[in-house]
Amino acid sequence: MTQLTQAVEPHSGGLAARLNWLRAGVLGANDGIVSVAALVVGVAAATTDSSVILIAGVASLVAGAVSMALGEYVSVSSQRDSEHALIAKEKWELENEPEEELAELAGFYERKGLSTQTAKQVAVELTKHDALAAHLEVELHIDAEDVSNPWHAAFASALAFTVGAALPLLAVLLPPAEWRIAAVVVAVLIALVITGWLSAYLGGSSKIRAITRIVIGGLLALAATYFIGALIGGAV
Repeated sequence: MTQLTQAVEPHSGGLAARLNWLRAGVLGANDGIVSVAALVVGVAAATTDSSVILIAGVASLVAGAVSMALGEYVSVSSQRDSEHALIAKEKWELENEPEEELAELAGFYERKGLSTQTAKQVAVELTKHDALAAHLEVELHIDAEDVSNPWHAAFASALAFTVGAALPLLAVLLPPAEWRIAAVVVAVLIALVITGWLSAYLGGSSKIRAITRIVIGGLLALAATYFIGALIGGAV
């Protein structure tokens, strides 16, 4: 096993959850970078008015952050409701069908490769220690103490999007008008390389492939909005 695999492999439910949040944060930041950069490049191609660019960029940042937060809240709330329902169902089964649940738990371990006798012994000992936790882990891969929090998800997503979106917004406003679009492109390229590398690192996939994919997608978005903005700006 390599050092990289050891670094990212989720050995526990808590670690897996933290890695998932980190991946979501990277993706949220990437969305903020690309969407706001594409918008301000399109507006900058149509006008050099800094106030117009600022209004459009800030509006895009706020709308995107709110949209990301709302989407995460709704999604994770649904996931949490499902987890609570499954936990309640498992509690009822343990209270009303203890023998069947013990046999079911032993069956899970037997299918994992343990002998019938060992699987039954493991099931008995785990049931004595914490029956609910044992069933939730083996059957449903749920930790009753680590149920998803929709507010945390919403805040993390909005924050990641805002941080990502702030980069192209600053890049388009700080330089002189003639350097704005070039500055945004350079800033976005650097940011996309970083987020692409991070997403590949966390997912254990090819960094070159991830970076290439994300950079090409970002550049296509910038090119599309630039030409649309230039076309509309020239026609007005």
